[in-house]
Amino acid sequence: MTTFAPIPVADKQQLLAKLCEQLDDAIFILDANLRYLWVNASYEIMIGYREAFMLGRPLGIYAAEFLSEEEKAILADIISHLDSSGFYENHFSMPNRYGQILECHMTYRKICIAQTVYYVGMVRDVSSAIKDQRQVAHLLNYDQLTGLPNRKVFLSQTSDLLLDSYQEVVIVRFNIDRYRSLASLLGPDGINLLIQDFVTRVKALKLDNLHCFSHFGGDDFALLFECSDANMIRHELDSLMQMCERPFTLGENAATEANIYCRISVGVSYFPENDDTLIGLLTKAEKALHYVKQQGGDDICWYDTAIDEATDGSLQLESELRAATTEGQFVPYYQPKFELATGIITGFEALVRWQHPTRGLLKPVHFINAILTHKLSFELFSQMAIQIAKQLSAWQQQGFCQHICINADAAEFSHPDFFEMVSKLFIQHNISAHQLHIEVTESSLIQRHANVKKQLDLLKELGVFLALDDFGTGYASLSYLQEYPFDFIKIDKSFITNIETDRTQHAIVKAILDLAVALDMQVIAEGIETEEQRDVLLAMDCQYGQGYWFGKPVTADVATKMLIQQDATK
Repeated sequence: MTTFAPIPVADKQQLLAKLCEQLDDAIFILDANLRYLWVNASYEIMIGYREAFMLGRPLGIYAAEFLSEEEKAILADIISHLDSSGFYENHFSMPNRYGQILECHMTYRKICIAQTVYYVGMVRDVSSAIKDQRQVAHLLNYDQLTGLPNRKVFLSQTSDLLLDSYQEVVIVRFNIDRYRSLASLLGPDGINLLIQDFVTRVKALKLDNLHCFSHFGGDDFALLFECSDANMIRHELDSLMQMCERPFTLGENAATEANIYCRISVGVSYFPENDDTLIGLLTKAEKALHYVKQQGGDDICWYDTAIDEATDGSLQLESELRAATTEGQFVPYYQPKFELATGIITGFEALVRWQHPTRGLLKPVHFINAILTHKLSFELFSQMAIQIAKQLSAWQQQGFCQHICINADAAEFSHPDFFEMVSKLFIQHNISAHQLHIEVTESSLIQRHANVKKQLDLLKELGVFLALDDFGTGYASLSYLQEYPFDFIKIDKSFITNIETDRTQHAIVKAILDLAVALDMQVIAEGIETEEQRDVLLAMDCQYGQGYWFGKPVTADVATKMLIQQDATK
């Protein structure tokens, strides 16, 4: 059994001395007057001075009268704590001999040996840890693309400002119009360059009274102002809009070298007029922004209570429209089409009406835009098409071989189930394809050219008759006649209103009629409201027409009676 022998005192002291010399942490010893008595190698490296230079010098190297006010305050704080408790600990920035700023954690302890006072200091360089913390904080608080404060910082600064401000606080929210289209065109690198250039331009405006310019991500930005009168900010926002008038050029390496215009939509709310809470102000600014977007963008909207009413009404209308599509509240009204020479009904155009449960019968002007906005077009078209097919089948059983024309738009054509739904109608209701005519507006051809062409060709192969509606109102009407398989041209009523006296209208209609003959197409004139208009069109060899002079849109029952009456007079 080996015996335990403690380390001799002399050896222990030597071991501790070597340990202190070799520690990574910097260590130094001061006398009662805070003058250096000893420093280890780590402290020499950290501060940049050799031990021989520091011995006898005061803490901080230089005499107190040469220290800065901040350094004097730190020194006084150290002395106070050491005198009262014998211990001091703190974190602060310390410059070394080479001008580097070190982030340090420092502790001092008071030790008495044989009635002699010593102070032992330990310093740890935490610069790398602080740097990492700051990088993490930056990632959490700033957008990495633009370097702007993010949503979190914006909300924090706005909250603080609302608590302390005695002035008006203005929140501005804005987006870049057509951002998704631009991103698709330019690609990831290109859109990032555009956003960075855009932010640089906004910063260059040096907007007055601006507290925070924030990037929420993508094309989503916010501004925070404080001023005595919110109306002062109108000029700043005008400057922002004018900035967008100048095009952006991304350079040779971008996907496109074309000039790019960044139009913006802007929504504004302000304290205390609109709200006195952060969430309330932000919500109202975003409502104003959304309202601008709904109106087409490229504008500024200051929040008003009318926006709430419009928003609430829109939500209510959407709910009612969705119920209408599932409950079959949409019904077709039938406007007759006539042969001008004989007055014989040749078919009908189906026009949608909404049999609203509380508001009565509504025309399309009251709901059609909302149908498009809420992407309910295909549901509406399907509901109308099924009712029309049933009506054609019913007339067929009564011996009336009529056709009904239904309007279709780009939203319907782009639906993946469109063709299948239409083709099934003929089998399910035992009607011929030529009994269903589909009218296409010129706007549909502009919006989804390739998809519409494919759908029209399929319908034509099926035997459906096709008509180009509102002919002459678009910018490429003639090219549509060449590219698409139309059977009918419908002359827009704007060319009929003054055809008896207006030579220009007369010439345009005559040209359309001659063109139709050359292309082996039939023509239907819309909006005939007087006998004189009918007579002029008849004299020009226009075969077919519709309008209030012949008859307004009517229910299926009334349309059936019209057919029965016509059949009885043959």
